[in-house]
Amino acid sequence: MKTKTLFSAIAYVVIFLFIQTVIQLAVWLAEAVINQDTSIKLSAIDTIIAMALFTVVTIVLFAWQKWAPLKRDFIKTRPWTIIFWCFIASLGAIIPSAYLQELMPEWPDSIQRSIEQQGKLILQIMNTPGGYAVICLLAPIAEEMVFRGAALRKLLEWQPKHRWLMIFLSALFFALAHMNPAQFIHPLLIGLLLGWMYERTGSIIPGIIYHWANNSAAYLMTRAYQDPGITISQIFGSQQHTLMAVGFSLLIFIPAIYQLNLWMKKH
Repeated sequence: MKTKTLFSAIAYVVIFLFIQTVIQLAVWLAEAVINQDTSIKLSAIDTIIAMALFTVVTIVLFAWQKWAPLKRDFIKTRPWTIIFWCFIASLGAIIPSAYLQELMPEWPDSIQRSIEQQGKLILQIMNTPGGYAVICLLAPIAEEMVFRGAALRKLLEWQPKHRWLMIFLSALFFALAHMNPAQFIHPLLIGLLLGWMYERTGSIIPGIIYHWANNSAAYLMTRAYQDPGITISQIFGSQQHTLMAVGFSLLIFIPAIYQLNLWMKKH
């Protein structure tokens, strides 16, 4: 029975990736048929359409099948303080996480070119109408339902005594599902934090708030700096200013985590 629970957690992630792949392929085929060109690549608007479709399909499917049960128990407790500190924690984590990512070793040229192309596509999506709705609103709901509400829920049922190991596994699934080696560290760390929030509250709402704030900040930074390859160090101009920004962010992030731990314990 417990082995079946583990397989269910893995199956939820596979289903999520399958839906994403099939819908992206369907949109590509539609474009290829319309333009009579099989070498065509998805444009930003095509990618937005595909993302909107697969996130909506994911949300509806996981809610309909009750793979990620939607309960009102958490929101009935009026957890506005928890929601507030989730938002603050997200803002405080952005710069330290991005800086940590910059410290990682450089990738081989072939991988680096692929990363740069993906960065350019993300920039185009951010600059296209509908980009914010898909990346900052729909994606957080769909991903929290899959990776926390479904996968982590089953993992915690499988090994309730090893909750941090299960949180790590769900965070690993979350990072791998992004399929971008350059962004592996950031979603892994976020996945650990979101998993902790879910394990403490039994609700995906804190994760959705954090996820929304994180993606919204990334969206605003991308719109402000129209360069997909720009680094935190380049934004702040010097190593000293960068470290000061990281330190200031940690002065926001650490107290927010402390408050979350305090209020979620009360909850």
